[in-house]
Amino acid sequence: MLSRTADHLFWMSRYTERAENTARMLDVNYQTSLLPQSAAVVQGGWQSLLSISELKPSYAAKYGDTINPREVMDFMVRDEQNSSSIVSCLQNARENARAVRGTLTTEVWETQNQTYLEVIRMLRNGDFERDPGQFFEWVKFRSHLSRGVTAGTMLQDEAFHFLRLGTFLERADNTARLVDVKFHAVQNDFLGTDGEKDQEYDFYHWSAILRSVSGFEVYRKVYRDVIKPERVAELLILRPDMPRSLLACLNELMSNLAMVTSDTNSETQRRAGKLRADLQYARIDEILATGLHAFLTQFLDRVNEIGAHISREFLVPATH
Repeated sequence: MLSRTADHLFWMSRYTERAENTARMLDVNYQTSLLPQSAAVVQGGWQSLLSISELKPSYAAKYGDTINPREVMDFMVRDEQNSSSIVSCLQNARENARAVRGTLTTEVWETQNQTYLEVIRMLRNGDFERDPGQFFEWVKFRSHLSRGVTAGTMLQDEAFHFLRLGTFLERADNTARLVDVKFHAVQNDFLGTDGEKDQEYDFYHWSAILRSVSGFEVYRKVYRDVIKPERVAELLILRPDMPRSLLACLNELMSNLAMVTSDTNSETQRRAGKLRADLQYARIDEILATGLHAFLTQFLDRVNEIGAHISREFLVPATH
């Protein structure tokens, strides 16, 4: 396969996944901001959202240092100058799809095209302002539809595997960021140093994190217990059967890499395999003992390195 074609496919799926992840985080933050809580906690929630996406500097450059929930949502949903906004991601996904339209099935192309045209129409008609929650659900649904149509209509050749690589690399990155920032925000609860914490607030906080990765029902099924921070961490990092966990993403990454590389000495495969093995044989108590933040920071660095090696080995060298 031409490296240019592989590049477009890889980034098409990354941008689609990024739009969904942004919608998930905004939705959970929007829902939890409606709960009774102090203004400082609400402010902290929106601030952490910008931190997860590494958007604090660009937000501050546009709006100043004061964080306003409405402005954060506008910036992360409809701002075309922000390359990580939902509308920018869907536009970039569509442009990448258009560049390789001949490689995609008609259904995959039409899904991408329709999603972008529809999101522009919804934003112009004020659908987002009328019901943000409904809008975020729609973005998630379109991402699910895109993956489903891809799996259901495309030949499972190299093109298909590059689409999957983009999806799971982006998902691993996002899950790690989410866990890192959200756990960091409630570190005192997590370390158990404060016996006076509001248990009801704790429940809503951890429930929100689980809902943001569609993990609330999964947690109940796996642990059948009250929500505990260390178990949330275990579910989102080490469970191979949890679709958005770090280990599940690395398993998918490895199986798709194996399908596109013929080089037995592939550095990309070696790094991905080593990271997968580290997760596979890790224990959550050991990770927490050595420091969750340090573990996740290192994980993000290693995932970004794997992304850089995928680009060097298979794709067109370019900045995205």
